[in-house]
Parts: sequence; structure tokens; C-alpha cells
Amino acid sequence: MTRFIHPSKDDITLVAVLGALADPMRLSILRALVKEKGCMSCTEASPCPDIAKSTLSNHFRVLREAGLIRTTKQGVENRNVVRLDEINELFPGLLKTVLKLSETTS
Repeated sequence: MTRFIHPSKDDITLVAVLGALADPMRLSILRALVKEKGCMSCTEASPCPDIAKSTLSNHFRVLREAGLIRTTKQGVENRNVVRLDEINELFPGLLKTVLKLSETTS
């Protein structure tokens, strides 16, 4: 059984969050998850349908280890949700600002 590692809220750092969001693919994944406001599988949240599964898994691992998402196993799927409340509590307005600014530069 797959066991996912999620940092506690106290272990989430600004450096890790910004580092994870520095990659355009991870930023697109996070944007899809925030827009959905619910749980999405890795495939559903993927901005590019023909991306290799190993590459996609790595992007989700980076987002998870940075503390941006929480992943749970439901049947054969990995379901992901943004830890929005925790991130906003630690860094008020950060995700909203990053997502808004990234739309204007894409």
C-alpha cells in the first residue's frame, strides 16, 4: 500500500512552497486543483494529457512534499486536494496572488 508523506503545517516553509510553484507544470496542476475546489485524481488535474505518468507523479510528489496538496488513496486512484486553509493561514493571500500573477504572464 502506498503511504504518502505530508509535512505538518508547522513544517511548511515559504521556500518550499515557492520552489514547488516555480515550475510551470506544477503551477498549472495547482491552478486546476484550486479551480475544482475539491478532490481530483492526478490524471484529472494534469494540464497535459500525454505527460508520462512518472513525470506527473514526480510533480505531485513535489507539491505534496512542499505542503501544497494532500493526497489520499481511494480505490486505485490517488485523490489530491489543495491545503488551501493551511497555506492561507501561514502565508495569507500567497496562492491567490501567485495564481493571479501567473495568469497574466502566461
